[in-house]
Amino acid sequence: MKSVKQIDYVQFDPTHFDGVLELGNRVHGDNYLTTESIKTIYEDSWQDDINASWVALLEGKVVGFRLTYAASKWIPSEWCSPELWPFPPHQVCYFKCNTVDKSIRAHGVGSKLLKRSIERAKLQGAKAGLAHIWLASPGNSAFKYFSKNGGKLVKKHPNRWRYASIHEGYDCPVCEGYCECVAAEMILPFK
Repeated sequence: MKSVKQIDYVQFDPTHFDGVLELGNRVHGDNYLTTESIKTIYEDSWQDDINASWVALLEGKVVGFRLTYAASKWIPSEWCSPELWPFPPHQVCYFKCNTVDKSIRAHGVGSKLLKRSIERAKLQGAKAGLAHIWLASPGNSAFKYFSKNGGKLVKKHPNRWRYASIHEGYDCPVCEGYCECVAAEMILPFK
């Protein structure tokens, strides 16, 4: 494994919007994130003057990010099974996405971003975090990474991103036409 220069981990702020948008859409597919969604995610990362979202910078460029909604700032959707969670929804933050540039994967960047988000989410009052893990990630790396960090499978949801591909212009990088990817609803209780 080649060595990586110094990665800086900093709180997500508006100066990172363009870099997060570019990296997120390059990795997850066009229109996975939009200028509007980035702004909303940023605003909803905050609770009690604490921001739960982080970015990884290499020589000032965004090479990774963990976007996290504060527990009080998101509402479980039809793709959520709160009756199966160990904590009530108001104690569960939402891990929107974790993305690491291909050039620096396998160096622990995703886990370091997650650890920082967990620390902040705990300060906001969260007892666990929920994520919809993309089971079509290369080598199912997203599921492996989240499981390695303590995530537990709650339920699988076929066609999780289909609506976005039909109505919001999302272009899945693995599906031809409309997205048919399965999401693993996973919960990560905090220690």
